[in-house]
Amino acid sequence: MSSTIQEQDYTQKFSFSLWKKILRLTPAYYGKLIRLCLWMVLTAVIDIAFPLMTRYAIDELIPAGNMDGVPAFTAVYVALVLLQVLAIFRFLYLGGRVETGICYEFRKMGFRKLQELPFSYFDRMPVGYLMTRLTSDAVRLSETVGWSLVDLVWGTVVLVLGMGVMFVLNWQLTLIVLLVIIPLMFVTDFFEKRILKAHRQVRKLNSQITGAFNEGIMGAKTTKTLVREDENMREFSELTQKMRKTAVHAASLSSLYMPIVVSLGSVATAYALWKSGEMSLQGLMTLGTVQLFVNYTVQLFEPIRSIAGTFSEMQSAQAAAERVVFLIETEPDIQDTPEVIARFGDSFDPRRENWPDLKGDITFEHVDFQYKDGERVLTDFNLHVEAGQTIALVGATGAGKSTIVNLLCRFYEPTAGRILIDGTDYRERSQLWLQSHLGYVLQEPHLFSGTIMENIRYSRLDATDEEVMEAARLVNAEPFILKFEKGYQTEVGEGGSRLSTGEKQLISFARALLAQPAIFVLDEATSSVDTETEAIIQEAIGKVLSDRTSFIIAHRLSTIRNADRILVIEGGKMIEDGTHKELLRKKGVYWRLYTNQFQEERLQTILG
Repeated sequence: MSSTIQEQDYTQKFSFSLWKKILRLTPAYYGKLIRLCLWMVLTAVIDIAFPLMTRYAIDELIPAGNMDGVPAFTAVYVALVLLQVLAIFRFLYLGGRVETGICYEFRKMGFRKLQELPFSYFDRMPVGYLMTRLTSDAVRLSETVGWSLVDLVWGTVVLVLGMGVMFVLNWQLTLIVLLVIIPLMFVTDFFEKRILKAHRQVRKLNSQITGAFNEGIMGAKTTKTLVREDENMREFSELTQKMRKTAVHAASLSSLYMPIVVSLGSVATAYALWKSGEMSLQGLMTLGTVQLFVNYTVQLFEPIRSIAGTFSEMQSAQAAAERVVFLIETEPDIQDTPEVIARFGDSFDPRRENWPDLKGDITFEHVDFQYKDGERVLTDFNLHVEAGQTIALVGATGAGKSTIVNLLCRFYEPTAGRILIDGTDYRERSQLWLQSHLGYVLQEPHLFSGTIMENIRYSRLDATDEEVMEAARLVNAEPFILKFEKGYQTEVGEGGSRLSTGEKQLISFARALLAQPAIFVLDEATSSVDTETEAIIQEAIGKVLSDRTSFIIAHRLSTIRNADRILVIEGGKMIEDGTHKELLRKKGVYWRLYTNQFQEERLQTILG
């Protein structure tokens, strides 16, 4: 259950540029954010106005003993209260809209990016890590943009206006009170680095836990058969204990930070109360002004605490923001050039009218390939396949068979050399053009939740019901489909869990055939089915592959005897090439593989 996948590490300090980048990624919410900030500014102005109203009442209305000004004062005060109620309602409403909308936008951008990223990316990144980025990380980020940034606006406005009024009243006393900001800056810098580091580790461990959940669910059957429940629980407990320890450390830092800020503010408030009271006794300051100064001093440190809390919150959220932005900005290993996109379009805006027909003539020219970890798989590989030929690839595990077809499908690209389709380097065509002409049937086919009809139609959404059923008939899938009470409307369950492996395989064949591909790839498509289903699939293969260029990776050599060419791959090189009969006459590697497998199958048949 434990994962050795390492995530991107983030070491920079709190980054304003990151948050500016996040705002640039959500232009649709600029209007709402601006209105939200304006309502917060209005709320801040009213907060500053209330102590001024109180000062006026203490210094002007009460000493005069005149009730004439009370109605006007009351009307203004009530108007301010009502305006503040409206402002609070509007910013709560807009804040909720912004939070929900930005979460939606980042999830949409993240999901779109996952559609664009090549096959190689998913080889490196576990499902659980990606799920965390688009679930809890996206929520954490949207909460911060929707609320914390707005709190920052409120705190800044209250701080600036409050300090302005205090300076007008008594600038010397104001400067002394504000001296507390100096130790506050040092405290903030000290805690900022540690809080951010702790929260980054929390988000990283959260991804690992999600990954462990995913592995535990997907591998439940294997866990049962290997009796690994106790070991899995031990590994998961270690991971969650580490998460708990790190989360407690992060929470402890935040809980220490805020009381220190509050204590510094209280010291400043106490000093302001003492000094202004002393000045009032000396006749240097009115009672209303004392009340105002003390009130503003308290009010001054409320936005400071708010800003400090916002930065603490943003440090926590930055760990999530970095991970979401990193996913969105991930550059695919395989990209079409701007010229290709301009002519043929991309996955989301294809220009099919410019697409040339694909006949299926394929050439590998001096192709080398190695993975990012440095493992070399193919060296100077050359192959020419004429349109309509059926090519079988055989060889030991790790010989390079799957790499050849993955390069053909452009799931990867050669590190040297080139691959030509119909005489043109396939990098001069769009990925969508090539992959729209592919039919790929895996050893373990994946079905989506829904009906049999929907799963077959998945390859061509505009296909009619009759076309779907015709594809099922061509691959001999209809007999078992009609045995179900609901026929083509039968639910297959998550991942096709309600169907047998052979049934899923036949649906996968029908789905691939419905797309009318020019190139077919069968990756050990019969290795995990029984002999009866294999015979049905073999008959289907004969129908499906006629007049199409096809590549078959074969485990059972008896299934490829009719291939036009059989290539024996060893160490990333082609060591034998010919028909079934030609290779048997050579009595080389293929002859040994076929003879040994034939004898094993005969022995199993005799033993029953």
